[in-house]
Amino acid sequence: MPRKGYYRIIILLFCWILYLALGGITAFAATIGNTAGAGNGAEQGNAKSRALQLEQAAKTLYGHVLEGDVTKVRQGTEDISRLFVSSSFEGLTSVEGINALSGVIMDLKAAVAGVEVSPQRWESAAAKLRLATNALNHPRQPIWTQYYKLIREDLNNMEKSSTLNDVAAWKAALQRLQSRYDTIRPAVIISRPAEEVNTFDSWLSYAAGAITSSQPLDRTRLLEIVSYGQEAVRVLFGKEKDEPALSLPMAPEEYGVWAMLAACFIMGALVYTGYRKYRADKKGWRTV
Repeated sequence: MPRKGYYRIIILLFCWILYLALGGITAFAATIGNTAGAGNGAEQGNAKSRALQLEQAAKTLYGHVLEGDVTKVRQGTEDISRLFVSSSFEGLTSVEGINALSGVIMDLKAAVAGVEVSPQRWESAAAKLRLATNALNHPRQPIWTQYYKLIREDLNNMEKSSTLNDVAAWKAALQRLQSRYDTIRPAVIISRPAEEVNTFDSWLSYAAGAITSSQPLDRTRLLEIVSYGQEAVRVLFGKEKDEPALSLPMAPEEYGVWAMLAACFIMGALVYTGYRKYRADKKGWRTV
């Protein structure tokens, strides 16, 4: 066999071996990728399952708090703490959200561990936990968004108080808003981006600082603070800006007659064209 023939055979064998090697590497990489994807899916499913268990435990605990069952409340609190420590909620919320959930559980444990039973404190801590665990499992429609109407009412009362220059009523409405927001804040941190939460926290801090400030609170400044708050609340709750309603989405009334005449003219032209086409087609059919 000529020497060139040997070279060709060697090159072909080398290419074939290289092809097989690359195919094996590709298959191995695909296997690893599939295994990793399956592992991530399993971890995500486990996190979701644990989150659902935590929400159910928080809901049950809240019921025991309302019933005043001290023994079950303390036992439920310990169960929730163990479940949280042994679970990972990565992928369901941000680091800030996990820290907020941890803080709520710690506050609940501190409230329950007190020597004296404080129903109001227990109920507040249990309500925060229930809202937070619900937000963890229902990011699109969490329960805490139902507070929008209440907080809007507080802002409306602040606005009314501003127009009347009633500083005392303005402060009272702000305090009610603060109390309501304090209940939902851990759930908000779990659901919303950090920048939106920080924006509303900054406004609330600014409004509270205005109360304790030595500067006089006149009508203009009160209304300005409320205006900022309304925008911050709108963004926090994911509401769209109110669009102006059009009473008449059609043409103005003075153009109504001309619009009707134009419509009649167009309709007449269409009818006449159709009639001409019909006569032409009929005449052509007769001549055949």
